[in-house]
Amino acid sequence: MSYRYIKAPPGYTLRRRPRALNFRLLFSSLLLTLGVTAFTSVAYPMLVYQLTFAPRFSTAAAANSNDTTTVLPEMVNTALDYTNSDAWFSPATHPNNSSQISYTLSIPRLNIYSAVVRNDHTDLKESLIHYPGTAFPGDLGNGVIFGHSVLPQFFNPKNYLTIFSTLHLLEPGDEIEIVFGPATYTYQIKDIYETTPDDLSPLAQSYNNRVLTLITCTPPGTYLRRLIVKAVLL
Repeated sequence: MSYRYIKAPPGYTLRRRPRALNFRLLFSSLLLTLGVTAFTSVAYPMLVYQLTFAPRFSTAAAANSNDTTTVLPEMVNTALDYTNSDAWFSPATHPNNSSQISYTLSIPRLNIYSAVVRNDHTDLKESLIHYPGTAFPGDLGNGVIFGHSVLPQFFNPKNYLTIFSTLHLLEPGDEIEIVFGPATYTYQIKDIYETTPDDLSPLAQSYNNRVLTLITCTPPGTYLRRLIVKAVLL
């Protein structure tokens, strides 16, 4: 068999067929991008919190170890279902309180308005929880409210799973409004600090003032520590 060489005419450019896309490489790159994005969305807010807020809150903790006249049940430091407020305390020592109450809480600084607070259940997906055995709004003593938190970027003031996710943005001087029956009470924030899950002092009942305490887990999205917001009735 004979072959012959045919020279391309002047100006002719050889066109190569494009290579088929390497879908495995494309898929791997996509997974890597998604993984990096997911990691950054979680790590960045926690890094900002640790660098910006945690140092300020930790220095305030030492000033809030007094007024422990009556201490309520022990916190549980285990990885339980933290959407259930009973998981935050020892079930064996849960205080009995036959008075069932419901009221609303507003924090204008965080765009939280008329959030329901109840003490007749323990499901933090359904409402904020007024811890039984603590002072009612307007009464002498320390009223304790628990709320759930997640990563700050998922904050929704209408969703009880995310409602306290930006609690760390509050500052002394900010106000909390409680509507309890026909009465409206305004509390002014005095202290914000972090503590460990086994620190009982935020639950202490001292009857020389009318105090409101908000508690959530921190850093937002974790259960490592507790963020405590203390406010006093104006």
